[in-house]
Amino acid sequence: MLKTWVVMPTCLPTVRRRCHACGFERFRANGKFRVNAHHKLLDAWLLVLCTACGDTAKLTVLERMNVRSVRPELLDRMHDNDPVLAAELLQDPVVRHRNRIALDWAGAWRLDTDGPDHLDREVLEVSVHFAVRVPLRPVRLIAEGCGLSRAEVERLLTEGKLVSAARLSGTLSGDFTFLLKR
Repeated sequence: MLKTWVVMPTCLPTVRRRCHACGFERFRANGKFRVNAHHKLLDAWLLVLCTACGDTAKLTVLERMNVRSVRPELLDRMHDNDPVLAAELLQDPVVRHRNRIALDWAGAWRLDTDGPDHLDREVLEVSVHFAVRVPLRPVRLIAEGCGLSRAEVERLLTEGKLVSAARLSGTLSGDFTFLLKR
């Protein structure tokens, strides 16, 4: 029987960028936006706070965009400080590249496994679904979901008792399935 595990975000990830005030490299996004109009042009930023000194930095979302080219619902969501929009924009590779930031997902996700009833099975087939693109090591994910140590999962992988079409070494941020034989 195929089990489905879901990787769910619990909060916004930490933004990795150097603070110009104190030099610390971690910022916390709280979902606040700033929108500024210059005649018919708009600028919009996602505000992030340094976790060390509390200084505010702006991540550019829109830069000198014509007012008519911005969707009204997007503008409304920014004015309402929509945290879902903040999460979507942090996931956007264009926004991350433009602002030269990286995301740190440590402590910002959880694994939903539908309970521990699968732990005693001889053969376990699991489909892992990512609700958002969180880069994780599959070995760590499998160890957490099955209640094993990472060394034990590595051993099962080398013995051929843990198989998958996806590469289980390294990191993944997309859906995959695996089969575990004990």
